Amino acid sequence: MSRIIWKGAISFGLVNVPVQLHPATRPERTSFNLIDKETADPVGYKQINKRTGKEVKRENIVRGFEYEKGHYVLLADEEIRAASPESTQTIDILSFVEAYTVSFLYLDTPYYLVPERQGKKAYALLREALAQSGKIGIANVVLHNKQHLAALIPAGPILALNTLRWGGEVLPIDDLSVPPEDAKTAGVSEREIDMAKKLIEDMTETWNPSEYHDTFREDILALVDKKVREGKTSEISEGAKAPARTRATADVVDLSELLKRSLGRGKGKHAA
Repeated sequence: MSRIIWKGAISFGLVNVPVQLHPATRPERTSFNLIDKETADPVGYKQINKRTGKEVKRENIVRGFEYEKGHYVLLADEEIRAASPESTQTIDILSFVEAYTVSFLYLDTPYYLVPERQGKKAYALLREALAQSGKIGIANVVLHNKQHLAALIPAGPILALNTLRWGGEVLPIDDLSVPPEDAKTAGVSEREIDMAKKLIEDMTETWNPSEYHDTFREDILALVDKKVREGKTSEISEGAKAPARTRATADVVDLSELLKRSLGRGKGKHAA
């Protein structure tokens, strides 16, 4: 059963659409605990003074903001709470923008928005208007006492709220060495572009996320299951060596020739 994270309303103009916020993702991270090899007991963490190496009691730990290297301003919890944004229970739409103008670099965490019973018609109206116009809403919202910039995005039958990174969080590319935007200046010919586009077209398939798997996680879970069935739950064994993988060379001798050879390999990612 999906849990409700937040209840409020989408607000734009004089329209309010009452909604519930639900998580849209379920992390499947492969995490490990630190274990004492001798006793198989979990190993904990201590709060340590980095200068003296001594343990610090919880009541003596405060928050500090590093305003310059090695220098801190100490802040009480009450001071931090006073600066926290006020929870408004609204997703305040500031503007609408063309969906394609928001780079993937800014997307952070997605959520589902589900309408309350009395807001279903207004919800459907907003969803369809966004989908048909090709636009998304840019909004302010306070979640977990933290202010977020967010995008309101139609995703099939549902509206999604995707928190966005602030402008200052996405690093500029000024100091990165990349080829010129102009293809000719970058040494790329029209013929090579045409072949690359043909290769992309040949490898184009319908997006189906269930076809892609975290093979590392699957291998670890299979290994854990095998050890549990064999009763090897608290012993370290020598694992099988991973097979050597041939690395693709980064040296491009003749880009046109490589493109032609790639085009002859058939369609789809499986052939590639």
